[in-house]
Amino acid sequence: MKSTSAAIPADLPAADRQGIQVISRAASLLRALEHQPDGMSLGQLAKVVGLPRSTVQRIVDALDTEGFVIAASAASGVRLGPALLALAAATRFHIADAARQTMEALAKECGETVDLSLADQDKVVFIDQVAGTHRLTATSAVGVSFPLHSSANGKAVLAAMDDADIARLRKRLRLVAMTPNTITTWERLDREITTIRATGLAFDREENSLGICAAAMALRSPSGEIAAISLPVPTQRFTDNEAALSAALLKHCGRLQQKLVR
Repeated sequence: MKSTSAAIPADLPAADRQGIQVISRAASLLRALEHQPDGMSLGQLAKVVGLPRSTVQRIVDALDTEGFVIAASAASGVRLGPALLALAAATRFHIADAARQTMEALAKECGETVDLSLADQDKVVFIDQVAGTHRLTATSAVGVSFPLHSSANGKAVLAAMDDADIARLRKRLRLVAMTPNTITTWERLDREITTIRATGLAFDREENSLGICAAAMALRSPSGEIAAISLPVPTQRFTDNEAALSAALLKHCGRLQQKLVR
């Protein structure tokens, strides 16, 4: 990571440019400490952000005054401070707000119902929905929960989890057969998770309800929560339009995920 002021407009007055540069440099220092719970020395910080040690010292002193960094040990070094916790709590991220525009764009392009689900332990819960325009649509009420193993949104969420979380789920997640097509063994489910991670897309081929198929893609919010956007579709129409539905999901959800991680 290198400190830079390239994004600062050239026509700004010198005083304004200097102020923005200080903020940019302070942000660089905080990001450098983000994954260093034991802290870093001033020399290490200076090397990582590409600034003189004296400059780092001045910025760290200011951040320390505000509680944004604290001493990492009695000897030397700094780490992120407790004042950041209050700021994080005040900016609690709501995935539904960020996803709404994407869901509306998907529904308009595909004509299908679009659901947003949130991971909730061993299930997913529908938290928002945009209705499709076809006369025959597949809909579920907001607040309804679905199993992780038999639904497209559930499998997308599963694939987005790390292996340690999945290992813990194995102890309590019962792979109940919802239809004759439901995956009921961890061996098959593991293979599907691998495929979903490679392609970004999860599918439900009449595995949760006969007559209904779905495609889904997982999203991860800045706060770490896992959600999924899904397109539930009557089976015949899904079969005829699977490629187009998949492409639309990848396009719209991919753009949304890029915005979420900026």
